[in-house]
Amino acid sequence: MKFVTYNIQYGIGLDGRYDVRRIADTVRGADVIALQEVTRNNPRNGDRDMVAEIGEALPDYFAAYGSNFEVNVGSRLDEGRAVTRTFQLGNMVLSRTPIHLSRNLLLPRSRSLEAMNFQRGALEALIETPLGFIRFYSTHLDHRSPVERQGQIRFLRQRLLNYALEGGGLSGIPEIGLPDLPYPEAFVVMGDFNMLPGSPEYVELAGRPDHEFGMPLTADLAVDAAQRLAVSELVTWVDPDRPDDASRHKCIDYVFTSASLAGSLKRLWVDRQAAGSDHLPVWVELG
Repeated sequence: MKFVTYNIQYGIGLDGRYDVRRIADTVRGADVIALQEVTRNNPRNGDRDMVAEIGEALPDYFAAYGSNFEVNVGSRLDEGRAVTRTFQLGNMVLSRTPIHLSRNLLLPRSRSLEAMNFQRGALEALIETPLGFIRFYSTHLDHRSPVERQGQIRFLRQRLLNYALEGGGLSGIPEIGLPDLPYPEAFVVMGDFNMLPGSPEYVELAGRPDHEFGMPLTADLAVDAAQRLAVSELVTWVDPDRPDDASRHKCIDYVFTSASLAGSLKRLWVDRQAAGSDHLPVWVELG
């Protein structure tokens, strides 16, 4: 199985051009795709409906979209009929097989008085795979504050670890004649975390290596796939204003798994040829 995460920056590439097709071509072939910065009616990309366009470009994938907020941008009455028009921004999960259940987890945030701080989220999708049912999360954390990211990580980690106790997005559905869904321990959390390896917020999710025994593999911590596979010096973000400046190349996008999936990790790589965003797609293979 192959999974990929890609922050697509409203569809705008390093060349400043909007092109959903090249984004779709970049991620096509993955079994599960996690996208961030997917928008509707965004002034920065000409008010495109990216959810619809991505669906058209990848028609053989099942999809879930979670908007983290909706802002009125021209709702009106048209001949007595209310027409709602909102700016939406959120995450998307696409899968070759049906998505059994999804929900949008809104992450803690604080009011910003300077840099823009929009509501962040993690879109959860329950998908059946050859390795059994797995929960996938398309995740996007705050870009301004490590303190806020740490709070978001704490919240997200509780949802990851307490899934069976909390019942996920829906439980007790036999009451309406539908079979109860599984509550798997296994998860894959992918996305733009806006944090550096080894930072305090990173440690909150994945731990820190012991001086003698290395990185712990325990049920209460997520596993950084790149660290587990000894893939180093990753670049997942390039400053669009200084794309040739190596000091402005960073690793801020990750794939984390539950400890139960660590033994299934086979390979991780970054597509350095992708040009559809200021981020680069991160791929991982499980088997």
